[in-house]
Amino acid sequence: MNTPEPTPGSEPSFTINGAERAFGRSASHTTALDWLRENRLTGAKEGCAEGECGACAILVAQTDRDGRTSWTAVNSCLVPMAAMDGQELLTAEGLGTPEQMHPVQEAMAAAGGSQCGYCTPGFVCSMASEFYRKDREPAPEQLAECSHGEHGPNGFDLHSLSGNLCRCTGYRPIRDAAYSLGETTDEAFARRRDEPAPAYPKTSFTRSDGRFIRATTLAQATALLAENPTAILVAGSTDWGVEVNLRARRAPLVIAIDRIPELDSIVVGDETVEIGAVAPLSEIERVLAGKVPLLAQLIPQFASRLIRNRASLGGNLGTGSPIGDSPPALLALDAQIVLAAAGGERVLPLSDYFTGYRATLKEPGELIKSVRIPLPLSNLTAFHKIAKRRFDDISSVAVAFSLQIDDGVITRARIGLGGVAATPLRAYATEEALAGQPWTRDTVKRAAAILGGEGTPMSDHRASASYRSIMLSSALIKLYTQNTMILEATS
Repeated sequence: MNTPEPTPGSEPSFTINGAERAFGRSASHTTALDWLRENRLTGAKEGCAEGECGACAILVAQTDRDGRTSWTAVNSCLVPMAAMDGQELLTAEGLGTPEQMHPVQEAMAAAGGSQCGYCTPGFVCSMASEFYRKDREPAPEQLAECSHGEHGPNGFDLHSLSGNLCRCTGYRPIRDAAYSLGETTDEAFARRRDEPAPAYPKTSFTRSDGRFIRATTLAQATALLAENPTAILVAGSTDWGVEVNLRARRAPLVIAIDRIPELDSIVVGDETVEIGAVAPLSEIERVLAGKVPLLAQLIPQFASRLIRNRASLGGNLGTGSPIGDSPPALLALDAQIVLAAAGGERVLPLSDYFTGYRATLKEPGELIKSVRIPLPLSNLTAFHKIAKRRFDDISSVAVAFSLQIDDGVITRARIGLGGVAATPLRAYATEEALAGQPWTRDTVKRAAAILGGEGTPMSDHRASASYRSIMLSSALIKLYTQNTMILEATS
């Protein structure tokens, strides 16, 4: 069988700060950050090499779902530079100069938003991404309905800076700079948004450390995977990038699947919501716009905006991690997972997918095509994430609830758990204790005691086993209390 690889074209190249640059002889695993710094574009810094600090943030011109361009901030320390073949990038150096600063740079300087300056280029790029957001000036009613509750008078969403850490300046002057920004002017970067972003060319090349191929269709990706079942698939690369940087992992073949249309779709139908495996979480949040309330609660708590601009549900499920944030929510939603291979597709309940620690039913040669959520949705949902920080942190425990309550009776219960066993899991015993019972405090207390015994929690540096069990019990009581307060406030 001959692998249908893309026809090798010219060496990878990019438009960076308006200038054409060639990939050169860099290793195939070279990250965008390392490539930039090796090529004397040293504004972006390496702070953590795992997407935690934002010092490496740059801007990428990406096509939005309206066919225009969105200046999207990403962590350059995680993105393979090979995946940027043919793309248009901006670094802090390209936004402005000391003689003619960009409005974001001017605002940071005027507000005293920089001291040592190490994190400043990353902040500037993330701030510029939000500065150029097309719908940044929302109506007053949109501000009131914002789930974050942290917008400036200019419509600036402060959460666009999440994942950018400052070590010495403090965040108030940075926030002041963000909230002082006016409307975008008719300058080149603003006008650029009305044109399509560059297409992704056929990319296929080999270096001494391995091969990199961009698959452009699902058929091509599954055929490549059939011949190379141990190949690494990358979309956002928010997990693989950490492995490359911190654990020095290398792969003989890396296949980029982030621009395959069949894997990037988001479709709301009459019976299901189907989300492509590589659709970025930020796009899922924007496109669904609250149509799946449980996901609307989950996504803002999932890592940072910089990560969500690249990370996907397929990537989160593909790792099989017991502490991933999306599995508990998807389990509570009764989601199915669609797996594709060269021989066809199959659909599994997500509740059957996880088989052990980082082990799943996905077979060699298969990839995750999409996640399918059945409709209608339950009328009471919630996502509770227990972590040391409110945002941008790994869960100690995650609990997702999806309850259907009709005339005061729980007619259907689904509860997904993370961080309390070797796999994400459904709380079947608690679901059974709730189903058919009245939605009362007594019911909730009895079920909460059962929920505290679900799973096999362990003690580690994030939390003790007993703490995790207590958090499970209290999560259900918290859900009831919050729901009661809301009903009383609206009655």
